Amino acid sequence: MKELNSSFSIKEWSEDDRPREKLIVKGKNALTDAELIAILIGSGNRNESAVALSKRILASVDHKINALGKLSIKQLMAFKGIGEAKAIAIIAGLELGRRRRDEDAEIVPKITCSKDAFNLLQPVIGDIDHEEFWVLFLNNANKVLQKKQISMGGKTGTLVDARIIFRYALEYGATGIVISHNHPSGSLSPSKSDIDLTKKLKQAGLSLDINVLDHLIITEKNYFSFADESIL
Repeated sequence: MKELNSSFSIKEWSEDDRPREKLIVKGKNALTDAELIAILIGSGNRNESAVALSKRILASVDHKINALGKLSIKQLMAFKGIGEAKAIAIIAGLELGRRRRDEDAEIVPKITCSKDAFNLLQPVIGDIDHEEFWVLFLNNANKVLQKKQISMGGKTGTLVDARIIFRYALEYGATGIVISHNHPSGSLSPSKSDIDLTKKLKQAGLSLDINVLDHLIITEKNYFSFADESIL
């Protein structure tokens, strides 16, 4: 006797429930988050379709795509029907979305306030689980010449070399910089080392006629601006 297929292929669903066909006929915007994830994983398990499985996975993170993007391969594989290949497909798909958002943010050509800098940098470091230090290099009109990662550390800190920052500033012909780092803990309070580093970079920039315009501490949804708080 021929064995029954242990998973539900999208092609075996009713016409109205096929996300791939729905995307072709109605367009990508017509699909729910669960349907888009179902396309990534292709099939469900013995007891549920890919859409049902996707809904269950989304429910585990309160239907928040950003939270889903933080799950590891091991955490995704805890769901019945999600093997390593499907977990990798989900992670890869969400990472592409994050990178696309990052590219869209780069459309902002000029920094006029701390919010502009936050919008440019949050997609890059807002939701990662370790600290990174980034710098925006600006010209006289505060237009962004370059966005650059300076260092990457652990969950509680990252080392920063002032010489590297100002070497790049001179290389790009920058007259101003906005420095930034993330706090994976979600805290927006600057540490003593954050304040000391800001003062050190501000002083070093003065001798090179390169102004440190702001220092942002960035979390997933918010930020702290040294300039806005008048402690720069």
